Amino acid sequence: MPNAVIASDQLRAEISPRGAELQRLTTADGLELLWDGDPAVWSGRAPLLFPIVGALAEGHFRYGGRNYPMARHGFARVSTFALVDTRADLATFRLVDTPDTREDYPFEFVLDVTHSVEGATLTCKAVVTNTGEKTMPLSFGFHPALRWPLPFGAPRGDHCLTFAEDEPAPIRRLDEDGLLRAERLPSPVERGTLRLDDGLFDDDALVFDAPVSRSVTYGAPGKPGLRVDFEGMPYLVVWTKPGADYVCIEPWQGQPDPAGFTGDIRDKPGVVLVQPGDEARFALNLTLER
Repeated sequence: MPNAVIASDQLRAEISPRGAELQRLTTADGLELLWDGDPAVWSGRAPLLFPIVGALAEGHFRYGGRNYPMARHGFARVSTFALVDTRADLATFRLVDTPDTREDYPFEFVLDVTHSVEGATLTCKAVVTNTGEKTMPLSFGFHPALRWPLPFGAPRGDHCLTFAEDEPAPIRRLDEDGLLRAERLPSPVERGTLRLDDGLFDDDALVFDAPVSRSVTYGAPGKPGLRVDFEGMPYLVVWTKPGADYVCIEPWQGQPDPAGFTGDIRDKPGVVLVQPGDEARFALNLTLER
């Protein structure tokens, strides 16, 4: 199945059925805003994380006294979605549980992902419906990799994140297994600004597990940038591989297993419990600010 292409007067986007993942995001005049997924560095572009985010202790979660294996960030990002609606400015993809998914995640669900563009804003909305008869625990995350530097002429070293509010709360880090460390570290945000530098990521991602802001603007002072709005998503993660030409700004509902966690997935911090017949909604906006 070919990629879906949607456009407004200011943005053009391509979305793949594999993972319902954004593949390209460009300005109207063709400037690339999204990482190109070079597999020699990192093959992701903007994966969607479901039904978990991050890593699991020993590679599995526990539910009802049984262990279920699952790779980091879940299976949606490598699953083939069906295209159920497409228009000039909108595309909706759907993933439905199968016997294979229920082997590793014993729940019935429908996941609808809609990408749309209006003016200078790309919106991604995800709706997870519990179509089964038991309470469904889940997490969801967005993982867009934005070009670093952006294609507006500023050098890489001038780029920063400007938070809507100051962020004095301590941050957390991941251990060598990708699990969340208990230690809390001083925030690297100074007066609402995080100056991007490869050294920030020598110890992997920055995990903001109590952000005040609901948006952050990425770019270089005096140049166009991208505002990331994540209303309703309680955690924010910032990550790159040091030296790579992208930075990921990742709103999450959920988190990796805390180091030492051995409990049931229903008791894990950040997990949403969706009752039979109910749904959970998640959204991300990317807005080009000139």
